[in-house]
Amino acid sequence: MHRRTLLKATAASLLAAPAIAQPAKTATLRFVPQANLTLLDPVFTTATVTGNHAYYVFDTLYSCAADFVPRPQMAEGHTVSDNKLVWRIRLREGLKFHDGTPVRAIDCAASLERFCKREPFGQLLGKVVEKFGTVDDRTIEIRLTKPFPLLLECIGKADSSVAFIMPERLARTDPFKQITEMVGSGPYRFVADEYVTGSRVVYAKFDGYVPRQEKADWATGGKVAYFPRVEWKIIPDSATAGAALQNGEIDWWEQPLPDLLPQLAANKDIALQVDIPQGRESLMRLNHLQAPFNDVRIRRAVLMAVNQEDYMRATFGDDTSLWRTCKSQFPCGTIYETPDDGTYMRGDIAAAKKMLQDAGYKGEKVTIINPTDFPAIHPLGLVTADTLKKIGMNVDLQETDWGTVIQRRSSREATDKGGWSIFHTFGSAIAYATPATSALVRGQGKDAWFGWWDSAKAEQLVQDWLDAPDAAGQKQKAAELARLTMSDVGTIPLGQWYGKTAFRKSITGVLPGVSPYPWNVRPA
Repeated sequence: MHRRTLLKATAASLLAAPAIAQPAKTATLRFVPQANLTLLDPVFTTATVTGNHAYYVFDTLYSCAADFVPRPQMAEGHTVSDNKLVWRIRLREGLKFHDGTPVRAIDCAASLERFCKREPFGQLLGKVVEKFGTVDDRTIEIRLTKPFPLLLECIGKADSSVAFIMPERLARTDPFKQITEMVGSGPYRFVADEYVTGSRVVYAKFDGYVPRQEKADWATGGKVAYFPRVEWKIIPDSATAGAALQNGEIDWWEQPLPDLLPQLAANKDIALQVDIPQGRESLMRLNHLQAPFNDVRIRRAVLMAVNQEDYMRATFGDDTSLWRTCKSQFPCGTIYETPDDGTYMRGDIAAAKKMLQDAGYKGEKVTIINPTDFPAIHPLGLVTADTLKKIGMNVDLQETDWGTVIQRRSSREATDKGGWSIFHTFGSAIAYATPATSALVRGQGKDAWFGWWDSAKAEQLVQDWLDAPDAAGQKQKAAELARLTMSDVGTIPLGQWYGKTAFRKSITGVLPGVSPYPWNVRPA
């Protein structure tokens, strides 16, 4: 709470005076992202800022808008064999990569294969793929061992580890090794020699990009780049970013802190817009490989102590129009919402303390890795540290920048060797809405998302959901999976919130969706 008081005290003075003055550049869109960009490969990491970056550089075969119906993007169309085992996807003419080489079917096949080795939905598809191949340079052929009706939904999903297409030479890289050379076929080129992590990221319009003719809608349609150049300015301090927007030193701020929204709304030159109508979910992830959270009883004690309201108020303030509690593994308002009835999550410190004692907790250190430069995440770690101390845990709060957190969370070592016990993050409700798309409910062990929950039963329920004959059967299996994930504490949901993006009225065409898309944005 002290952080919020300090921010309010400093914001008024900072918003009144220039913070990082520079002349306006009508040919350049100046944008402040939600976090620093430290990892560039959208297959290697699920970090949202990396996915946002990837939308500039890469394109997709299919994508979707608010209705979640896959539409052709790089693809011209597709055919499916009568037995549903052979899919052929035809590429549009004239597609080029940023290095001038044509986009070929083999590039797409290799990209899909790499995507399916890391992404949870893709892994489900990969299990039934006999071969990602080609018929000719413009025709991809996917041969299956059994029908997979959701194939287009998989390769066309718009959020969290998207199936971006890259040249074959890059796509053949081990998916557990990061690609740093950014060559895509998207509307913007990554300007590598102007990239300074922690300071700026630069993109230049790719003149060889051929947009679709349809109207842009989320990640679909005509991706027209109106600005020749886009500069990301990394400004971790929210008050400074707000001052820059107020004073016209930047054009667009992706994710303003709620404290500053009233001041921004009062500025006649600034527009506020809800970015994702379905909202986002904040969450806590425990490391199942290391003590003490390799013991489900101790995980349950932590879950019992969680009071979502504490997390939401500490992060987003008292305006409950911006957030809600949501004790469900599938976000509230989505088709598979399955709220906990109070069995596992009650915010009961006394009960949690007893559960911890009964589990035989031996005082093992709990290392929380927490980013100081990410306002929508930093308070989550502070609340967790305070909560765990109250129930008697030995807490080691290690505060660093977000880039360090997302690199460290991949470590499976013990905490004294660079590992971790807890980290926090958030994602869109869309990404977490189904058993196929949500990494949070997958129990793949060492192949799972960071935290490495291992549950053969969860994996079977995901498969049962895929194989269910109708919507009622799918809903039943999803509910069973949600209850299992809560009981086994695969993930701890911390609440759901509804962010706004802010931009100066000197630009127009900002699209809603799961990413701050650069296309369609133009000078007003």
